[in-house]
Amino acid sequence: MATLDERFNQAAEDVRKLTKMPSDQELLELYALFKQATVGDNNTEKPGMLDLKGKAKWEAWSGKKGMSQDEAKEKYITFVRDTLEPKYK
Repeated sequence: MATLDERFNQAAEDVRKLTKMPSDQELLELYALFKQATVGDNNTEKPGMLDLKGKAKWEAWSGKKGMSQDEAKEKYITFVRDTLEPKYK
C-alpha cells in the first residue's frame, strides 16, 4: 500500500489531469489544504485589500490553522477523490 506522501503526491498529480476547471470555492479549498499539508500553518502577512485573489487564498489557508500536515494531506486526497474527480474528470 502506498504511503500517505505517495497518495498525496498522486492526488496532486491527478488534479492537473482534470478535464474541467473546478469552481473558485473548490480551488480555494484545494489550495488551502495543499498549503497546510506542505507548509503547515499560514505564517505570511495578509495581502492588502486591493489584492482580492491573494486575500481569498490567504484567508482560506488561515482557516486550516491548527490542522496537522498529515490530516491536511488526508483531507486533500479525500477532496480530490470524492469531490473533484467525480465532477471534473
